[in-house]
Amino acid sequence: MDELSNGSDNRFSRRKMLLAGGALGAFGALGAAGPAAARPLWTWSPSMSVAGAGAGIDPEWVWDEQADPVLAAVIDRGDVPRVNELLKQWTRNDQPLPGGLPADVREFMESARQLPAWADTAKLDRGARFNTTKGIYVGALYGLGSGLISTAIPREARAVYYSKGGADMKDRVAKTAKLGYDIGDLDAYKPQGSMIVTAVKTRMVHAAVRHLLPKSPGWSQVSDGQQIPISQADIMVTWHSLATFVMRKLKDWGVRVPTADADAYLHVWQVSAAMLGVDDEYIPASWDAAQAQSKQVLDPVLAHTKEGEALADVLLDIVAELDAGLTRPLISAFSRYTLNDKIGDMIGLSREPILKPLVATAWPLLVAFREGLISLPGIPSVMWTLEEALRRFVLLFLAEGQRIAINIPDMNRPT
Repeated sequence: MDELSNGSDNRFSRRKMLLAGGALGAFGALGAAGPAAARPLWTWSPSMSVAGAGAGIDPEWVWDEQADPVLAAVIDRGDVPRVNELLKQWTRNDQPLPGGLPADVREFMESARQLPAWADTAKLDRGARFNTTKGIYVGALYGLGSGLISTAIPREARAVYYSKGGADMKDRVAKTAKLGYDIGDLDAYKPQGSMIVTAVKTRMVHAAVRHLLPKSPGWSQVSDGQQIPISQADIMVTWHSLATFVMRKLKDWGVRVPTADADAYLHVWQVSAAMLGVDDEYIPASWDAAQAQSKQVLDPVLAHTKEGEALADVLLDIVAELDAGLTRPLISAFSRYTLNDKIGDMIGLSREPILKPLVATAWPLLVAFREGLISLPGIPSVMWTLEEALRRFVLLFLAEGQRIAINIPDMNRPT
């Protein structure tokens, strides 16, 4: 497998691994590597995807054939600083690409910035409005739900920790969260928005990390046998920790979500998966399909890692520094209620024997009142404090995201 570390052979090696996917299917269940490596065989049918059909190859063996060779070449020829400097100028969806980009980078980006043919602008607009009308719930779930779940996904936590950004985890966590900021923006996919820019730059970062991380001794020791990080299966795991998790929790909380709004919100995330380079045959066509895929790819892989616990601690520091009125005990209580105690223990959240039961009892009543389902109930004052703190957190969380730049890495985390 030495050829996997050579930039000139990456595409060939990945193709060989892809073709061997059927024979290597059982490779995903690396029992010797411990619980964090457990991964069930891929059985989700492509008939449940937006494509409606497909080869059925396990996405564990699929990466990004368009982006990967381009970014490997950019890194190998020392072009990263020049490309990053030029990309600072590209911030809006409707902007032309900066002049001076290398030809291969420009060709890739012009292709990658195009929305999929099946994208529905009306649904995208409705999905954006849904993010606005249910913003406090969605924003809180992104920041204090999905963000913390990501630290319990071993591959994601380790890829973040051992890549270049791991040396400044606060900055790296913020950049990882930028996708959540931009996808919830009212103008996300409109000309004046920035979600296309964010998606293309994120896709390029993923490709760069695929080229660099296999050379990291730290990552290689904890990679559970994975030779190349951020497969399409990994991207969909993260996708479910965001989209599917949020929709599931909204229903659990009793938030009223009309079918048309739910479909529009799903469509925003379907388009986003495509913009990140995921093949259509892996993108769920419905929420039922998404729930089925999530149960197969996300739920079984959640586990504790030292890297994930470190990232969770950084994320909690970021929340506290926003000064939104969310104390560590209140965050832990709300997050344990939202995620469950098992995940809370995985990522090192403090146990809150008094606050957590209070949140679990009173939060559903507060949501029901806000949704107009019940008259004003008797709710402890701490819950109104929590709601206002969450509202302030969401506003600050979203505002903070507009100042984050996404840069292509040119090295791993220093040893």
